[in-house]
Amino acid sequence: MDGGARRILADARIPGFSSPTPRTMIPAATGPLVALSQEGIGHDLPLWTVLPFAALLLCIAVLPLCAGHWWEHNKNKALVAGLLSVPVALYIGTHFGEMGTHELLHKWMEYVSFIALLASLFVITGGVYIGGSLSGTPLLNTGLLAFGGLIASLIGTTGASVLLIRPLLRANASRRDKVHIVVFFIFVVSNCGGLLTPLGDPPLFLGYLKGVPFEWTLQLWSGWLLVNGLLLVLFNLWDQRVMNREERERPGSQLEEVQRHEPLRIEGASNFLFLLGIVAVIFCSGSGIGSGGEPWPFGIQELAMLLLAAGAWFTTRPENRARNRFTWTPVVEVAVLFAGIFATMTPALLILTAWGQGQREVLGMAFDMREPAQFFWASGVLSSFLDNAPTYLAFASTACGLEGIPLEGRFLAELLEHTKDGLGPMLLEAISCGSVFMGANTYIGNGPNFMVKAIAEESGVEMPSFFGYMAYSGLILLPIFGIVTLVFFR
Repeated sequence: MDGGARRILADARIPGFSSPTPRTMIPAATGPLVALSQEGIGHDLPLWTVLPFAALLLCIAVLPLCAGHWWEHNKNKALVAGLLSVPVALYIGTHFGEMGTHELLHKWMEYVSFIALLASLFVITGGVYIGGSLSGTPLLNTGLLAFGGLIASLIGTTGASVLLIRPLLRANASRRDKVHIVVFFIFVVSNCGGLLTPLGDPPLFLGYLKGVPFEWTLQLWSGWLLVNGLLLVLFNLWDQRVMNREERERPGSQLEEVQRHEPLRIEGASNFLFLLGIVAVIFCSGSGIGSGGEPWPFGIQELAMLLLAAGAWFTTRPENRARNRFTWTPVVEVAVLFAGIFATMTPALLILTAWGQGQREVLGMAFDMREPAQFFWASGVLSSFLDNAPTYLAFASTACGLEGIPLEGRFLAELLEHTKDGLGPMLLEAISCGSVFMGANTYIGNGPNFMVKAIAEESGVEMPSFFGYMAYSGLILLPIFGIVTLVFFR
């Protein structure tokens, strides 16, 4: 669960998400109230401000292919991220003054919360060593992905991903071809499995904060079952075919190799308590437990997560981390790249929000979406490249505008209960499914994706490039999402 998403949009009156009142007073992160205009920054931002974000995505996709040795050093990633993000931050901060500084401060807080969560989960799960008979057979791999898809809705897609990716890689260490295993793991565990509760994925948690009942997402079970069921069937067939090919092409029995029996054991099991502590902190923080129903002030949740990570670090035997080949490289790589991503995508998110609320046109086109299928694909496609949490809230706010619901307080509860034409609940279902499912379309669509990629590469798996991964998602996920559209949103 991305705690930063909770913080950045905890108040419905954040710039770009405010209701259309003449003037809105917004509490700054520190200091006095800041007066914001009716339209906000997104109304006035020129479209060229999106170019640094597009350039950063292009660098992430192309540089590993044409300058792989140079790109593998995190200092060079930081150089590229800095060169593209600093001009964006300077433009917003200087051109829009206090309002721009306010936006940048919130984006910085979101980034800090994001990294605090990933680093804490990375440290805690790095101390859990699962050994023994985890044989990399198609059946066991499918079962492990199914288990990850189930617990993703309970401990979040990030928690499930960093907990299970190392055991999955270790179970398949003797396999030759295993890229598809990690790709399907990202599809199911890191994304599509997290649809059933607000704890599963950041967009759903934002919906909960804005009035969606905690149990409402359970009614999305049929879409969850269809998507994950199809993915698991496809994975099992694919993995069985790969295993059979390895049996023919490699000497010896590959099946016997992966089925060597050792007693199953879990070392560092006490870290599961710290993992549950992270989940509890996120829930209590967002629900305002202990703070009169208001989300915790920035810094408290982040400090609590880091303290839990420190507790896990000092109470876990170093041998467990050594067996897991624990290093800080994946966290550093994610932190460096996402610093640039969070900064450069800010204009795109603000423009999207202003466009969706009818405050501006984009390339001469006004926002004219009305149907659930349109919201499913629009929220999904943009969630593939932008932060899926604010993208979710932008489209949810737009749906409220279509229904004439003011964006005040827990406004999504009114969208579900009091709609003019009955489309409100269907639109929110489409936005929820699109934002969660299509975060799997790219490496940057959801936080765990890039973390899983980095861990797999550190373990020796040659993961596909940015475009190579999109080839997998285009061939596998897009047809499934087409089926979802026909079954649920036509």
